[in-house]
Amino acid sequence: MNHPAPTTMGALLKAAVAAVKLVTAEEIMPRYLKVAHQHKSDGTLCTEADIAAQNALTKKLQAILNVPVLGEEMTSAEQRTLWEAGHDGLWCIDPIDGTSNFVRGLPYFAVSVALIREGKSVLGVVYDPVANEMFAAEQGKGAFLNGEKLVGREVVGTLEQALASVDLKRLKKKLVTQLATQPPYSSQRNFGASALDWCYTATGRYDVYLHGGQKLWDYAAGLLVLLESGGHVSCIENDDFTRCDIWQRSVIAARNEKLFAEWKSWIRAQS
Repeated sequence: MNHPAPTTMGALLKAAVAAVKLVTAEEIMPRYLKVAHQHKSDGTLCTEADIAAQNALTKKLQAILNVPVLGEEMTSAEQRTLWEAGHDGLWCIDPIDGTSNFVRGLPYFAVSVALIREGKSVLGVVYDPVANEMFAAEQGKGAFLNGEKLVGREVVGTLEQALASVDLKRLKKKLVTQLATQPPYSSQRNFGASALDWCYTATGRYDVYLHGGQKLWDYAAGLLVLLESGGHVSCIENDDFTRCDIWQRSVIAARNEKLFAEWKSWIRAQS
């Protein structure tokens, strides 16, 4: 017998939400528009706020559930070691997803936290502090926005009417050319914070989503929010999202099944 998903968040999810809110208030927002930054070896930005938030989140999350914590602001070797050690439980955090936006004052960035077991996200939290929007999800128990069951807007009926979130980085040249010259959708956006892109797709703000390659912390929490809101996802190369490279995973996604199938078919025809 199938039981309906609960309409309120469970205790573990509530605790993670509270930790994210507190760390954001104490370590991130006081540094917004004020913090110095530096470039990491891969060219991405890192700030004092990223480091402080990662350290604070690590302490608070391990107080909730004492398992390893994998953060974006670690070396690749550290991340891979933690991934191998965290089969039975692993926190995965991106202290500020959209650091470039954070540094420049663009109000599109988020804190992302996921709990992963046996390679799959079972709990996810994505917090946009500027909009004060807390997206959260737990495997099999639904997705939430600010503590209420996430109910997204109705998406459009066809791909040609769709608003698409598309990140052109890491996409093949032929596909990029087609997207630039003969896009199948009505309009396109890309604001530079993957965790929020997932959540905006889950709410129906974006109708379809495409990304050429995300790291584990880019998708770990947002993926679960989308799936628990009834969404659909694959990689460009494989229908099974979980079978793609965890460190560089392409994304095709939509909340609506028909729109997802149409979007996936069009993308693969160009690849």
